[in-house]
Order: sequence, then C-alpha cells, then structure tokens
Amino acid sequence: MPPLLACHSSPLTPLMKPSSRLRLSRGLFVLPTLFTVGNLFCGYLSIWASIRGMFESAAVLVIVAAILDALDGRIARLTNSTSEFGEEYDSLADLVSFGVAPAVLAYSWGLSDFDRVGWIGSFLFVVCGSMRLARFNIQTKVVDKRYFVGLPIPAGAATIVSLVLATPDRLVSRVWMAGLLVMTVLVSYLMISTIRYRSFKDLDLRRRRPAWILPLIAALFVVIALAPKIALLTVSITFAASGPVAKLFSLLRRKPPSPPLPSP
Repeated sequence: MPPLLACHSSPLTPLMKPSSRLRLSRGLFVLPTLFTVGNLFCGYLSIWASIRGMFESAAVLVIVAAILDALDGRIARLTNSTSEFGEEYDSLADLVSFGVAPAVLAYSWGLSDFDRVGWIGSFLFVVCGSMRLARFNIQTKVVDKRYFVGLPIPAGAATIVSLVLATPDRLVSRVWMAGLLVMTVLVSYLMISTIRYRSFKDLDLRRRRPAWILPLIAALFVVIALAPKIALLTVSITFAASGPVAKLFSLLRRKPPSPPLPSP
C-alpha cells in the first residue's frame, strides 16, 4: 500500500488536531454566552432609553432581550455547552432585562407622578422578579416540567411592555396611572405566588392534530402581522390571567367533603 494511502486509512490518525478541537469547544462554549451578553446589553439600553423618555424604544429592546434569552438556552443545548456558569449568568442578565428595565420603564412612563408610591411599586417588581428567578434556579430538578410555579419573569415584563407599546406616549391621566400601579403590584405578586402556569414544554408538534388547528394558527399569524401591538398585549395579559383563572376553576370543581355519618 502506498505510504499516502496508508496514512489516510490508519485508524490511529486523528481526523482533527487537538488544538483545533480545543478551539472549537471553546467557541461552542462562548456562543450561548454571547447571546446572554446581548440580552444584558438590550436590558441596559432599555433602561437608558426609559430615562431619556424613549418609551417605545425601551419596550422594543425588552422584547429583543426576550428573543435572545430564548435562543441562548437552546443554542447551549444544541451545542452541548450547558454549564452552571451559563445558567447563573443567564439569571443575572434576566434580572436586568426583565426585572430592572421594565420597572424603570413603568416608573418613567406612568408612575413617576405618584412619587414615593410610584417608585416603591416599581421596586416591588424588581424584588419579586429576583425572588422568582432565585426560586426557579433551585427548583429546576424538583418541579413538574409541564408547569411554571408562579408567573415567569419574562411574561411579567411582557405584560408591562405590551401596555407601553399599545400607548407609547407618557401617561397623563391619573386613572390610567393608578391602573398601571395596580397592575404592577398584581404582576409582582403573581411572580412570587405558587399559582401554576403551563410551560408548553410537553407540546408535541409532530403529533397528529385536528384539521382546524392549522387554520387557527394561520389566523393567529395574520392577526400578529396586522396588529402586532394589540396581539402582544392580548397574549401577555391572557397568559398572566390564565394562572389565576385556572386556579379558580380548580377550586370551584373541587367537591365539598361529605358530611360525617351519624353515630349509632
């Protein structure tokens, strides 16, 4: 056999140099971290935009941060580069993008006229969001994957952001300001509550579905394309309310205990 062919056919010859494999593994590890940094950067820019009165831009940046947050975990799993560092760093970025940024946006957009009550309400959102993230980090291995315990912090941020996108001008009516304050407090409570929300992680898109599902999905995309702001507001409020509504129905369906039998 010629030496050249023998070299290529030898099973002991590595297909890739160790240095090349090391650089590739490092690159795969850095890739999801770059998405997390992008998430954090969008949260920082959102805070800066809120302070400058650019409320619509601040809301859009939170949405972009949510997209990057959804991608970094999937990329880490696809590249087999998940790590405890990545999980902790992702939580810190989420606290800025979905905790601090929406709170500053809510205060600058409609709570600043309430002075002390306004900033306390917005700070409550940050506190509850941070507690929600901390609880999620320690319960990942002991809870049902089909449900979230408490409203996820990105969903809480989406509730406030969707309101801003629907009416990006600064609030001037005290009634709407009071409504925003109440909603901020309610969303804060939902994040730390034990109310369960569907995670849809068990949704199997490959399974055969009824014939009406495809037209419904197509109609949903049409609504999103024609009125994205209204669609986002509807989806975010519906999801935030789905947990308490499901909890209420479960309590109503629960049968009352049967009365004890009389003693002989």
